Amino acid sequence: MIGQSLRRVEDFRLLTGRGRFSDDRALPGQLHAAFARSPHAHARLEAVETDAAARLPGVVAVLTAADYAADGMLPMPAQGNPKDVELTNRDGRPVVYPPLAPLAEDRIRRVGEAVAMAVAVTEADALAAAEAVGARYAPLPAAPDAHSALAAEAVPLWDAAPGNLCVDDYKGDAEAVAAAFARAAHVVRIETVNNRVNGIPMEPRAALGEWDAGAGKLTLWAGGQGVNRFHRELCHVFGWPPERIRVVSEDVGGGYGTRNSLYPEFTLTAWAARRLGRPVRWTATRSEAFLGDYDGRDLATGAELALDGQGRFLAMRSTNTGNLGTHAVTFVPIARGPTVMTGLYDIPAAETVTKGVFTNSVPVTAYRGAGRPEATFVLERLIDKAARKTGIDRVALRERNLVGELPYRNALGVVYDSGDFRRSQDMALRLADWEGFEARRREAARRGRLRGIGLANYVETSTGWPVERAEMTVAEDGAVEVVIGTQSSGQGHETALPQIVAHLLGIPLERVRLVTGDTDRVEKGSGSHSTRTMRVGGHLLRQTADRIVAAARGRAADRLGVAPEALVFEEGRFGAPGRNESAGLLELGPLRAVAEIETPLPAYPNGCHVAEVEIDPETGAVRLVRYTAVDDAGLIVNPLLLDGQVHGGIAQGAGQALMECAAYDAGGQRLAGSFMDYAVPRADDLPFFEVAHNAVATETNLLGAKGGGEGGTTPAPAAVANAVIDALGADGPDHIDMPITSEKVWRALRAMPRR
Repeated sequence: MIGQSLRRVEDFRLLTGRGRFSDDRALPGQLHAAFARSPHAHARLEAVETDAAARLPGVVAVLTAADYAADGMLPMPAQGNPKDVELTNRDGRPVVYPPLAPLAEDRIRRVGEAVAMAVAVTEADALAAAEAVGARYAPLPAAPDAHSALAAEAVPLWDAAPGNLCVDDYKGDAEAVAAAFARAAHVVRIETVNNRVNGIPMEPRAALGEWDAGAGKLTLWAGGQGVNRFHRELCHVFGWPPERIRVVSEDVGGGYGTRNSLYPEFTLTAWAARRLGRPVRWTATRSEAFLGDYDGRDLATGAELALDGQGRFLAMRSTNTGNLGTHAVTFVPIARGPTVMTGLYDIPAAETVTKGVFTNSVPVTAYRGAGRPEATFVLERLIDKAARKTGIDRVALRERNLVGELPYRNALGVVYDSGDFRRSQDMALRLADWEGFEARRREAARRGRLRGIGLANYVETSTGWPVERAEMTVAEDGAVEVVIGTQSSGQGHETALPQIVAHLLGIPLERVRLVTGDTDRVEKGSGSHSTRTMRVGGHLLRQTADRIVAAARGRAADRLGVAPEALVFEEGRFGAPGRNESAGLLELGPLRAVAEIETPLPAYPNGCHVAEVEIDPETGAVRLVRYTAVDDAGLIVNPLLLDGQVHGGIAQGAGQALMECAAYDAGGQRLAGSFMDYAVPRADDLPFFEVAHNAVATETNLLGAKGGGEGGTTPAPAAVANAVIDALGADGPDHIDMPITSEKVWRALRAMPRR
């Protein structure tokens, strides 16, 4: 059953309107919340007047930071520094982690920050009350990007972080890098900003808080990528033991990393329910989502690649400056990306400086790929620039430098355990018909179009927070119940995880019952992120299934009167050679097995993608016309689901390359507040994708899975950008920053010599 393209069992329920998303849940007597938000990006908050709002019809309460503090509530934690690649300051000073106050206290640090929470009988009453809140501000100069925040005249966001520099880290071998650059025959350089993007999941954030006074227990219903993190952070802000708080996450309409965090509105909804003794619900408008959802990317990079006279890569160095936003919600994008900055290539020496900067913008989180798309973009653009400078063919230059023998330790200490990188590149070029491209270019020219092709090799670090737990029980009703902490946000877990269990136990898929998303049932877990579900979850399912089979073997031996070692387990039944009797595993319950993991199980998905574009020289409009992907996700549980993950990832990567940008103006005002301002790919913006797999199982986990959730996104921006530059030709620019909009291309064309 593992390896079969089974259709998603959850689709019928979801497509017939039977999903249970956060906003679908309603409770008797519930109240509605709305928030008064700051119009300023940076200001002193001098006063919040709530009396007029509180007198409006239907209003139950208008709450401020003073009320929050009076109830003994603590700020929310914001200090996501990954322990396996922890960032530190070069000068030895401690890293500053400002607390996250869910309601502004005395300072505003971004547009849209909540200053008051209105709770009323109807949503309309709550919105009216929020609009009636009066706040007095003393505006301060804003710095929405890293460059302006580091300027000498910038006003510090936090007293503990003068100069707005949160972290300044160095990793690498400075001496080896300097020596390599000194003897290099060629050096190419790039300065680029990896554009800020918004996750824009289909389902806006929503939450419902419920207080059970009799039991003394608080429940938060909120969609996310893992309930256990929400639970831990709520326990922290309330100062309560775990048993007093429950978090439930049912169906979730998209995550991409932006739904990993406990947002201020979630905390406030739960707190208001406890304070008022009635259920309180809130659903974000799409404009609120654009204002408050944590963003991705926003990384400024300066990087250099050194080559010898034969085109061999000698060394690489980079300085990466990440815009953290107002808080250090996570360092994952700026910490993990540099560890694979040398990609799939044998680059003997490397060094990287990583800076994280506080700015007057929404915090940046671990958006799909989290640092690896940024690193891949820089490296693959450098290689194309090196090919242009040296005159070596782009494909030949990559082939010459690809890592061959594995395992391989890269210059930053990461060990790639398995894969066949050359075969992936060869497969991608063949499927993309690279050799036939020049004929397609000539045909496009006859139609008045410029056609280009680009490729990008990539490696992913699917590590992620390792804490996970799986429980497997053979129940008396003949079902196998699986409780696990990883949480689906649309990936198809209701199909894939039971598919693994059914395969390992030799039972029908419909006999497996999956339980996730409820902290009353899920004791531990780190949710769904970092391509971890098949890798970590599959590993634990293999462990628990093996233990169930071992326990059942003993019972079957007793029932059949034979030695356990004489039994053969096939298709869910135990039997002995030469005997007609057998015992089914599901008949031997109840049985229970538990497995936990708290150590990383790293794996390195990899592959090669090829993009083809056409450009209208009159308008500069870029159209993606062909796209080929070859990925190594390790063992593949369900090819249909994996292909869907690759398709979605490509769409997100291509969207960032060509159109998406969560921009701010110089005063810190968000320029994209709706889909009228923020462009995302539509169906007719994308071609049909040619997807294939070069699966090499890893031995770092029992299932052999590397994961495929982020592989589509990681190489796509680089492949598309390389194709655009190729289409513009030798007389065109050697780089255009993303998003590569029609205006940028039009200006580049007008600056070129006449064709």
